[in-house]
Amino acid sequence: MESMTRTLVAFHAHPDDEALLTSGTMARAAAEGHRVVLVVATDGDLGLAADRFRSGDALATVRLAETRESAAALGVERVEWLGYADSGHDGPVPADPPGTMRFCRAPVEEAAERLAAILTTEQADVLLSYDAAGGYGHRDHVRVHEVGARAAEIARTPRVLEATVPRDTIARAVRWAARIHSFPDGFDPTTFERSFTARADITHRIDVRRYVGAKRASMRAHASQASNDGSQSGDRTLAAFLRIPRPLYDVVFGREWFRDPSVRGRAADGIRTDIFEGLP
Repeated sequence: MESMTRTLVAFHAHPDDEALLTSGTMARAAAEGHRVVLVVATDGDLGLAADRFRSGDALATVRLAETRESAAALGVERVEWLGYADSGHDGPVPADPPGTMRFCRAPVEEAAERLAAILTTEQADVLLSYDAAGGYGHRDHVRVHEVGARAAEIARTPRVLEATVPRDTIARAVRWAARIHSFPDGFDPTTFERSFTARADITHRIDVRRYVGAKRASMRAHASQASNDGSQSGDRTLAAFLRIPRPLYDVVFGREWFRDPSVRGRAADGIRTDIFEGLP
């Protein structure tokens, strides 16, 4: 019997978030014949980058172009920007740019309606989003959780999966990266020991080892976020990850994890290995 084709919508806060958290799953779904759509909430205009990427609104333009390049490497068929600006990680929220607003200021219902329109048009089977803490607490990631959950309600999307990482796994990856290159000033690697999800609460573990080449290409597409100049010391996190040699890279990034918020703990028959398993 021929398998059913599904539609996967991955919703992320900033350009490059898809590369780090869900690119392997996206590439696998596309390779297996499913339709994959990428939605980014913000243009990433406040991301750190070398000076050559900055002048006026140039960084936002560059980062959205990088997202399209990343999507092409993954087999994504549609890329959408939800229309908001980057809110920044901490400190006072900057003023809204002309014609748009910082995502953390966006009314949840308004943003959810925008996303729900895409989910409905695409007849999405699965929405990838974030957990209530936004993984590591970034205010735009928290808003992605809020908007994603509400949009799925509006569009009646059958399944929402929260992209995450087992705390021990990402802490180990950061420690390995730290052996190869230094992180920027102010970067606290112990943050990851308190972030994301306890292993016992993860419901889906997806094997993406066959697709790590696409995942690496997705990361590499976001060149501005691996850049550095005299105003920043140490390598950017993305650059450090890309310097991890193969096959260690394949081991570190060969699996991706999700939590189904509708399930309390794991299913009775254990962790799931297919994001579409059990759908009507």
